[in-house]
Amino acid sequence: MSHNHSHSHTHDHPDLKGKKLLLSILLNIAITVAQVIGGLISGSLSLLSDALHNFSDVLSLIVSYIADLYSKKEASFERTFGYKRAEIIAAFINALSLIIVAIYLVYEAVQRFLDPQEIESSIVIWLALLGILANGFSVLLLRKEANNNMNMRSAYLHLLTDMSASVAVLIGGLLMKYYNWFWVDSVLTVLIAIYLVIMGYQLLKESFKVLMLFTPDHLNLSEISEKIQTVNTIKNVHHVHVWQLNEKEIHLEAHLEFTTDITISQFDKISEEIEELLYHSFQINHVTLQPELNKDDPKELIVQD
Repeated sequence: MSHNHSHSHTHDHPDLKGKKLLLSILLNIAITVAQVIGGLISGSLSLLSDALHNFSDVLSLIVSYIADLYSKKEASFERTFGYKRAEIIAAFINALSLIIVAIYLVYEAVQRFLDPQEIESSIVIWLALLGILANGFSVLLLRKEANNNMNMRSAYLHLLTDMSASVAVLIGGLLMKYYNWFWVDSVLTVLIAIYLVIMGYQLLKESFKVLMLFTPDHLNLSEISEKIQTVNTIKNVHHVHVWQLNEKEIHLEAHLEFTTDITISQFDKISEEIEELLYHSFQINHVTLQPELNKDDPKELIVQD
């Protein structure tokens, strides 16, 4: 059996990533405290909803920070993969929290719409500006890491949606100040909630697929099988599993039926050829192959274990 671990190149700077998360946590704690106080004084539900979202940001950033720390831990006899999936779990939790917060905001908005109250709009405007500036800075901090890390993307989405919510709150504050449209507070809260659901659902779906070991969306098992069978002496590819361990590692394991009785050294050479083929064609970087010759077992591409 061949088991190859190649092409796993990374260019991350984990210490810098952790420091950026920590700074974002401190900024969001400050925003949350200011918005809660301002929301209670002004009576603005949209400001309090923004504060609640900011508080969920704090929790999500803490989860992301802890996951980032754990993901650096080395493998052991008890944990052969280490904590490589910690960041995927964090992304799933953070995405789920976005949706839960959104549902709660809709409930509160409906209650307030049925019983509208006068709001001190000046406080809303100034605190919304504070939220835009602080969250905008955090968004810029995490933007680069969000491109290639699901955990960081979940933190980035929390911050991006909160910055957008602060923009909506600012617009609402101006409308309330100059037109006395206090009902807009509830409407904006619902719009913020809808935005949270849209952003959270996609990330929830992506992280769920990884946790359930589903085949990555961009891979087609039939195409992979056909590609492997182009290698000389391979008769059949079956019992295939492809899954994503984290965002850096895609694993494949398969049984290969050979046309002739080859030696171990020949198999090593063929497995290296297959590994290169799978990496350059499908970005699969961890390959486990089991050689067979006239073995009486199921030959289907997918076999229920």
